[in-house]
Amino acid sequence: MDLKENFYQYQAQTTPYAAGFEVEKAKGSYIYGKDGRAYLDFVAGVSANTLGHSHPKVVNAIKEQADKYLHVMVYGEYAQEKPVELCRLLAKATPEPLEVTYLVNSGAEAIDGSLKLAKRYTGREEIIAFKDAYHGNTHGALSVAGNEVHKREFRPLLPMVNFIEFNNENDFDKITEKTACVIVETIQGAAGFITPKDNYFINLKKRCEAVGALLILDEIQPGFGRTGKLFAFEHYGIVPDILVMGKGMGGGVPVGAFMSSKEIMTSLSHSPKLGHITTFGGNPLIAAASHATLKEVLESGLMNETDEKEKLFRELLVHPKIKNVNGKGLMLAVNLGSPEYTLKVASKCMEKGLIVFWQLYRNEYLRISPPLTISEDEIRKGCAIIIEALNEVG
Repeated sequence: MDLKENFYQYQAQTTPYAAGFEVEKAKGSYIYGKDGRAYLDFVAGVSANTLGHSHPKVVNAIKEQADKYLHVMVYGEYAQEKPVELCRLLAKATPEPLEVTYLVNSGAEAIDGSLKLAKRYTGREEIIAFKDAYHGNTHGALSVAGNEVHKREFRPLLPMVNFIEFNNENDFDKITEKTACVIVETIQGAAGFITPKDNYFINLKKRCEAVGALLILDEIQPGFGRTGKLFAFEHYGIVPDILVMGKGMGGGVPVGAFMSSKEIMTSLSHSPKLGHITTFGGNPLIAAASHATLKEVLESGLMNETDEKEKLFRELLVHPKIKNVNGKGLMLAVNLGSPEYTLKVASKCMEKGLIVFWQLYRNEYLRISPPLTISEDEIRKGCAIIIEALNEVG
């Protein structure tokens, strides 16, 4: 049996139509297949490879840490250099009162931890989430997801979760003194990269403060420079009570975290103690990669290039089949009108050496979320392939 046959035979599948693309290696903006071809990557592992594939600073950080030690103790017991450096740098790079970080293994786990933290700190039970939201697939994260198709077969989920509509301030009266937290994506991802309108987040934060609810912002996709700021909330004039991160945080390794003030975070340490426990959260190898990624994002100037790269994408992606382009920075969703057509275009792009994907809930949107390191020439090359594919699919 060859690699693809073994993949289908022995590795659990998430859909009946996984591509089974056979990967040889990946470097920079390209993934190289076992077919000998180079494929330009406009997806970046679904927003995970912030600095492209196998960035030398990330790889070197992993190698250096691997030579010292790997896992030594469960989270929160031993002081280890790279996890501490990562948390310290996050505190320096984010506004007050964000100062303490809990390192976990994925964005979905970070969502679960943030919900527990909000309920523990406020002593309340109700959670307000959003229609069309996506936060991951653990039971807690799925409970606050806003798409019933993905949820119904896994019920019962968390109780006392109520949903409101993104960008609709008329729903704010549903946030009350019974609400522990409001959890929202700064930019709605699976729904097609929907951005907040006007002063929506400012008014949402005011409502949370008025009733004593905590505001949790899910920055798992837009975080780590993808919108031109380290975190997308910096565009919108607010600071969350709890910040959730993941995906691009690790530069290609599995990681997540939730961050808050010292006062709020301390509530997980008592009554009961061990309010959240993780064996591998804060793993030194993963923390080394994450620290190298964060340091490079902050120091390289890549965030300053994001606006111009977005403008170039928008200039080049003009075609009668393109209805509109949602999103901000290097997280763009191209509306092609129907899921069937979008899948055909994505397949044609792959044939031509370009990797694109689609949005989880809104399959009519073509996902474009390349590495921050993508060059203007690579943007031009990839967009030309998309236009060719649109012409050929018809």
